[in-house]
Amino acid sequence: MKTIYLCENERHVRNVYGTSERVFCKEDMLQEPARFRNTEYVFSTWGMPQFSEDEIKDTLPSLKAVFYAAGSVQKFARPFLNCGIKVFSAWAANAVPVAEYTVAQIILANKGFFSSSRLAKTGDRQAATQNSRAYPGNYSVKIGIIGAGMIGKLVIRMLKQYNLEALVFDPFLPDATAAELGVEKVSLETIFKECQVVSNHLANNAQTQGMLGGKLFESMLPNATFINTGRGAQVVENDLIEVLKNRPDLTAVLDVTFPEPPTEDSEFYTLPNCILTPHIAGSAGNEVLRMGEYMRREYQSFLKNEPCKYEVTLEMLKTMA
Repeated sequence: MKTIYLCENERHVRNVYGTSERVFCKEDMLQEPARFRNTEYVFSTWGMPQFSEDEIKDTLPSLKAVFYAAGSVQKFARPFLNCGIKVFSAWAANAVPVAEYTVAQIILANKGFFSSSRLAKTGDRQAATQNSRAYPGNYSVKIGIIGAGMIGKLVIRMLKQYNLEALVFDPFLPDATAAELGVEKVSLETIFKECQVVSNHLANNAQTQGMLGGKLFESMLPNATFINTGRGAQVVENDLIEVLKNRPDLTAVLDVTFPEPPTEDSEFYTLPNCILTPHIAGSAGNEVLRMGEYMRREYQSFLKNEPCKYEVTLEMLKTMA
């Protein structure tokens, strides 16, 4: 078998690739390693098993490439890359719905949607209307983007159709790329102090964990909104909870938390100015088919020795989500 589907969750493969072919798991490979000695290409998605370098050499000695129809490859990619095996990811496809979700929340936040809808449900229409007037709307407003990777860049490009100004914090963003995007690079402190909405798209690594703490949230503008579709561990959540309690004018829209979901006693559940969604920003429903299609195209380009768009390298893993 030169090409196989490999995943610990068969349903994910069926949904993403629309295939009826057999899906193998790591246990299959460990039990019958000889069966996979000629395998050259692996297709996978969420549920890709982790292998050590020795396990890769023992079970997949002929492997040339892994095509991963999902986003982050941080959990499994390094051993494959260290063995000289190419890894391709559909992170660009997965970035599309995350960016769409983010832009939708930004537009709603600037209209005061979240707080005004809460007040409107109490029946006090006057209070809801008055509250909405405290928000700037979507004209000549600064939006803070933390992390200008694939998702952050796409958010910036989508915001171009609105009269909004994007400020970006990303130490790895080249000045030339910032100029091409039409954004201003600023400090993290400036992002929180000057932007009406702050959206987190940081890469998920040890250096970014706990990066967003209480002092930053305390410095936010009146009626500002924080959106997190990155990772919950990047936020000092106890700090965020305290700030939300002390500043009911702020709103947090959290699609990710740490842990996920929040613990049963988390105050995120009871704070009226905290909006929780169950990690829905990424590909879902028919959107997952886009990821499978990206990897099929990448596979065809690879076979034809044509340029590939979505190869992941060890260097890229240092800054990728």
